[in-house]
Amino acid sequence: MPSAPRSGRLSAVAPGKLRIYIGAAPGVGKTYAMLNEGVRRAARGADVVIGFVETHGRSQTKTQISDLPIVPRLSMPYRGNAFEEMDVDAVLSRKPKVVLVDDLAHTNTPLMRNAKRWQDVEEMLAAGIDVISTLNVQHLESLNDVVEKITGVAQRDTVPDSFVRQADQIELVDMSPEALRRRMAHGNIYAPDKVEHALDADFRVGNLNALRELALLWVADRVEDSLQSYLDAHGITTTWETRERVVVALTGAPGGDHLVRRAARMAGRLKGDLIGVHVGSTNGLSSRSGEGLEHQRAILLEMGGTYREVVGDDVAATLASFATAEQATQVVLGATRQSRLTELRHGSLVAEVQRRLPGVDVHIISTANAQPAVSRQPVGSQSRFIARPTGPEKLAWAIGIIGGPLLTWALTSMGDHLNLSSALLVNLGLVLVVSAVGGIRPGVFTAVIAAFSANYYLTPPAHSWSVDSRNDAIALVIFGAIGVGASALVDHTARRTREARRARADATALARFTGSIVGSADPLPDLVDQLRILFGQQSVAVLDRTGDEWVVNTASGPNPPSSPADGTALALDDDGATQLVLHGPPIADDDLGVLRAFADQLALGLEARYLRRQAQASKALTDATAMRRTMLEDLDATLRPSFSAVRSAAAALSDAGPEVNPAERAALTAAFVAASEHLDADLTALLGPARSAQRPASE
Repeated sequence: MPSAPRSGRLSAVAPGKLRIYIGAAPGVGKTYAMLNEGVRRAARGADVVIGFVETHGRSQTKTQISDLPIVPRLSMPYRGNAFEEMDVDAVLSRKPKVVLVDDLAHTNTPLMRNAKRWQDVEEMLAAGIDVISTLNVQHLESLNDVVEKITGVAQRDTVPDSFVRQADQIELVDMSPEALRRRMAHGNIYAPDKVEHALDADFRVGNLNALRELALLWVADRVEDSLQSYLDAHGITTTWETRERVVVALTGAPGGDHLVRRAARMAGRLKGDLIGVHVGSTNGLSSRSGEGLEHQRAILLEMGGTYREVVGDDVAATLASFATAEQATQVVLGATRQSRLTELRHGSLVAEVQRRLPGVDVHIISTANAQPAVSRQPVGSQSRFIARPTGPEKLAWAIGIIGGPLLTWALTSMGDHLNLSSALLVNLGLVLVVSAVGGIRPGVFTAVIAAFSANYYLTPPAHSWSVDSRNDAIALVIFGAIGVGASALVDHTARRTREARRARADATALARFTGSIVGSADPLPDLVDQLRILFGQQSVAVLDRTGDEWVVNTASGPNPPSSPADGTALALDDDGATQLVLHGPPIADDDLGVLRAFADQLALGLEARYLRRQAQASKALTDATAMRRTMLEDLDATLRPSFSAVRSAAAALSDAGPEVNPAERAALTAAFVAASEHLDADLTALLGPARSAQRPASE
C-alpha cells in the first residue's frame, strides 16, 4: 500500500533530506548532475548507492556512474513480460547515507506495493536516508493540463506538487533549446532511429521554449515561497526587491482606465507582476463606482494583471498592509482633488501611504476628473475585517475630557439662571454626542464625570459631595443611569449600522467571486489567493483526501497546510473529503459566516473544474471515436480492392485442376503473389506513419 505523507509520518529517526534536479525536457543533464553529486559526496566519505538510474545508452551518463555501488534491480513479471523496478526493501536493508533515484515520476509495475516511485522515495526518507532524484517539469501534477496543450500529449506519470515542494533542495538544470536540439542531432539523447522524429515532434524549438519557461517560473515560485518563509521567520517586514511587483489602486472613479494602463506599461518595462487592488469600505460600493470598477478590472485582466479586493476603512493603512504582504516594489495611485480643509481634517492619503511604505516607490498619476474614491471617514467595528479605528474614539475621549469641564464651568458661571434639571439635560446631550462619536467607553466615562461634576459644583451645598435635597440625589442617580443606558443604546445602534454596511461590502465581494467563477477557466488559484489576503492569513490550501493521505489541490502563501489539523478547516463537500484550511490568525466569530460563503464559492469552483475536465475527457473520447471511424472508412476504401484481388487470385488458383498446364498454373501463382504484394504495400502505406509516430521513452 502507498506510504503515508512525509509530513504526517511518525518515525524514531530524523527524516532524510530530499534533493531534486528538475529540467524542462529529457537530455538537459539531470541524471548526469545527479550522478556527479553522488560521486562528489562519495569522494567525501559518504555511503552513496545507486537505487535506480536509467542511462538510456548515453556514454557520458555511464561514465559518471564511476565506482558507485548499484543496488540490484527487482525483476517483476507482469502479463508475460519482466519489468525491472527499484528494490526498495534492498535499499532499506542496505541503509546507505545517500541513494540516487532517477525518474521520480515513474509508475511502478502493478505488483509493487507502491503505485509510484515518489512513494518509494517517501519510504526511504522516512527511514532517514537522503535521496537525490530527477524530474521533468511536465510531470508536475499542477502543470499537466498546460503541458498537454503545448505538446498535445497527456502525461500519465505525475508527481504531486506538494511532495516536490517539500524537497529540501530543488535545483534547475537548464539548457537552451538550440543546444538541446544539437545534443539530440548528435545522438546524445535518443537512439539514431528516433532522432529525426523527436526533432520534428517533442523537441521543436517552440515546445522547448514553452517547457523551459514553465520550469523557470515554477522554480522561481518555489524560491519565492522560500524567501517569504525566511522573511516571516526572521521578522523582516521591509520589501526585498528581488522581483518587481507593481500594485495599482483601483477605485472605479473616472480616469482610472488611464491609471491601469500606465501601471501596466510600468510593469511591462520592469518585466514584473501587475496587481490591481480595490479597498472597499464598510459603506459598500455605489452603483456608479461599481460599474467603473468592473470596467477597470476588465482592463487590468486584459493587460495580464491580477485583481484583489480587501476591506478596511483606513484606506492608507489597508493599502500599505496589502502592498507589504505582496512584497510590492512600486505602488501607483491616482491624484485626488481633495480640498485643503479635507486634508487638514482627514490627512493626505498619498502622504500616509508614503509614510507607511518607506522602502517602496509611490507614483502619483494625474488623471482627468480625479476625485477621492473611498471615504476616509472611519467607522468602528469589532470584526477582524474592519478593526475599530482609533481616530473617532480618541476624538470622543477628547470631547469628554475637555468638553465636560468646560460645560460645567459654563453652567456654574450662569449661577441661578439654570436649575439642576436643566443642567443635567445639557450634560446628557454631551454624553449622547460623545457616545455617537466614540462608542460606549468614552460615553460612560463622560456620564460618570458629568454626574460627579454636577454633584460637586451644581448641587447644594456647592463644592461638597453631600446632597441636601432628596430630589436632587434621585435626579443625579437617574441621570447617571440614563447616561450609561443611552451610551450603550447609541453604541449598539452604531454597531448594527456598521454590521449592515459590512454585510453590503461582503455581498459585493461575494458577487465578484461568483463572476470570476463564471468567467475564468480555472478560478480556484485566484479564489484561494484572494481568500488568504481578505482574511489576513499566512497561507490557505484546499486539500483532497486520498485514502489516509491529504493531497494539496490548490494553495496560496508559503508553507501551505498539509492536513486539516494545521489550521482552521472547513469541509467543502458532504463527506469531508475536501477541506479548506486556513493557517494564520484565528478567524473572528463575526467572520465565520462570510468564510462559509466563500467556502461555498470554492465548492462551486471545484465542481466547475471537475465538470470542465469531464467535458474535456468526453471531447477527447468523441474525437478518438471519430478518428477511428475515419480510419476504418479509409481502411475499407483502400484495402477492399486489394483483398478482392487476393481473394480472386486465390480462388482461381484453387479452382485450377490437375489438367492445368504448368504455364497457366505459374501465371495464376504470379497473379496471387502480385495481389498479395499490392495488399502488403497498402498496409505499409497505412500503418507506417502510425508506427513512426510512436514517441521515444522519456528520460
